[in-house]
Amino acid sequence: MRILLLIGTGSFIGGVFRYVLAQFIQAKFLSAFPFGTLGINIIGSFAIGLVFALSERTNMTPEMRLFLATGICGGFTTFSAFSNESFGLLRDGQLLYASAYITSSVLFGVLATFFGYSLLKLI
Repeated sequence: MRILLLIGTGSFIGGVFRYVLAQFIQAKFLSAFPFGTLGINIIGSFAIGLVFALSERTNMTPEMRLFLATGICGGFTTFSAFSNESFGLLRDGQLLYASAYITSSVLFGVLATFFGYSLLKLI
C-alpha cells in the first residue's frame, strides 16, 4: 500500500505540473501544433534519464525510484495525450503537422533521455 501511495502522490505532482507547464508553453505559440505536449514529452524524457542515471549512481531506494520515475515522471509525461493529439491531427487531414509532431516527439524524446542519462554519467 505504501508503494501505491508513493506512486499516486508522485503522479499527482507530475500531472499538475504537466498541466500548468503545457498550458504555459502552448500559450506562447499561436498554432494548432501541440508545442505544449511536445515540450512536456521532451522535458519528461530528459527527467526520466536523470532519475535512472541517479538511481545507478547513488544509493537511491527502489521506493524513491518508483516515486520519481513511475510517479512524478509518469504523471508528467504525456504520451497518451500525444497519441490523442496525433490521431486528431491525422483525422483532421493535417498530415504535415502530424508527421512533424510524431517524428519530433519520438526522436527528441529518445535523445533527451540519452542526454539526461549521459549528463549524470559524466559527472
